[in-house]
Amino acid sequence: MAIAAAVIALVTTDRTAKKGSRLGPEFGYDLTEQKKIDPALILYREAAPVIKTALQKPTALAVGPHDRIYVAGDREICVFDSQAKPLPKIKLTSEPRCLAVAHDGTIYLGIQDHIEVYNDQGKKLAAWESLGDKAVLTAVAVGKNDVFVTDAGNRVVVRYDKSGRLLSFIGKKDPDRNIPGFNVPSPYFDLAIAPDGLLRVVNPGNLMIEAYTFDGDREFWWGKPSTNSIDGFSGCCNPVNFALLPNDEGFVTAEKGLTRIKIYDPAGKFVGVVAGPETFAEHDRILSGKGQGNLEGGLDVAVDSQNRVLVLDPLTDEIRIFTRKTKNL
Repeated sequence: MAIAAAVIALVTTDRTAKKGSRLGPEFGYDLTEQKKIDPALILYREAAPVIKTALQKPTALAVGPHDRIYVAGDREICVFDSQAKPLPKIKLTSEPRCLAVAHDGTIYLGIQDHIEVYNDQGKKLAAWESLGDKAVLTAVAVGKNDVFVTDAGNRVVVRYDKSGRLLSFIGKKDPDRNIPGFNVPSPYFDLAIAPDGLLRVVNPGNLMIEAYTFDGDREFWWGKPSTNSIDGFSGCCNPVNFALLPNDEGFVTAEKGLTRIKIYDPAGKFVGVVAGPETFAEHDRILSGKGQGNLEGGLDVAVDSQNRVLVLDPLTDEIRIFTRKTKNL
């Protein structure tokens, strides 16, 4: 436990995700057995094509109207149609960290400390006020009237209206409201708006997903730490990203450390696996070369209207597409 605490203490001050723990290899964990997955649990197969974005540093993935695929990175957004055909790119003036695409095609980008808004043709509409020097925006979710943003630097969810007016902060520690606060050891801190009208927010250091009202009440949560059991989350801070399945069928989660994509039902019960570490062998090989404890390269996930699971691998610059082997969850 002392080793784990030391690692967390080191990474909490690194908002770039580039520094490793600087511990020697003797402090690494042997996860050989944990990487093995029962084939009966793998519910998806990979479908062609693999999409290469040609970005040097892809950072975020989203699916928009008509199942268009958006990948942010460098100083641009790459766009593909549902058949992976490239569409005109959207040029940016800053490097994006996260994005979401509304039902009308409006694009909301997290640019380190603030949000920028673009229309579906790539015209910049607005740049919202900075959240300060500590801000590290990591995810955006767009509702009918609201925009929610996770700020890993300040460890809060920020609620805006569509004009960019800041309405409130969600998730600050408040024992009287049974809110423990967000434990964010690394710059992975995701959220989404679920069909039940509640926010789902990863509390990564606590290895769980929590449900909040738009007014900030913590309603319930699920998730558990487990390295040896596939139904839990391993490591210091997982899942790194997640997406919602259509028709309120549950969640797709992405983990680092044990690089795997899994499915959970709406109540948080483990259902099965999309893809395991053997599918991401090249990803893990590249990551291992960056040193023990390096935090770069967390997979991002999205789901389209066809129930295809899209996975962005920022280390190999690939979007990989997975389809369900059988129709029923």
